[in-house]
Amino acid sequence: MADLQALAEAVINGDRDEAVRLAQEAVDEGVPPESIVNEGMIVGMNEVGRRFKANEFYVPEVLIAARAMHAGMDVVKPLLTESGIEPRGRVVIGTVQGDLHDIGKNLVAMMLEGGGYEMIDLGVDIPPDQFVEAVDEHSPNIVAMSALLTTTMPGMKDTIDALEGAGMRDKVKVMIGGAPVTQDYADEIGADGYAPDAASAVDLAAELISAG
Repeated sequence: MADLQALAEAVINGDRDEAVRLAQEAVDEGVPPESIVNEGMIVGMNEVGRRFKANEFYVPEVLIAARAMHAGMDVVKPLLTESGIEPRGRVVIGTVQGDLHDIGKNLVAMMLEGGGYEMIDLGVDIPPDQFVEAVDEHSPNIVAMSALLTTTMPGMKDTIDALEGAGMRDKVKVMIGGAPVTQDYADEIGADGYAPDAASAVDLAAELISAG
């Protein structure tokens, strides 16, 4: 009998081989792919997020857990595609122009993917027009921007202005984050939300999408 709780534990513990084995076992037993994801992988990543927020886990543990989650997801993904299961939402993410830091962005992307979102990761040093092109091409629910330097934070406002100029601002929610970023700055530049860490970003994405 497939043990989805054990799958969640394998993700939490960062045990990639065990996550793959349990995911495959569940697939072989005919467990619906959405159940494997929602009751196994997502339960595990939610607990990882809780521990991260509570300072019980740190960046290395989160990265190892996310790696295990990705390995398990690779087993299930073809079935999700076949059965037409829709992701919870689609997110375009990137670090703004002039900023080459990616650990925070990668963490957020991994946590969001673990939370059931389809991710389009543009990478680092992304100019406003590239965010606009990605919104035009992928029709995401959310644009997520990261900056780790105070000198690159204006790129967030430039991107929001570019979305406005392209007539796309009302089509997406914009969330921002990064060490120097604050809720006040998000309010100032007209972003829809700010997340202080990767686990909070998952909660914020759910709030923004449910708000419509």
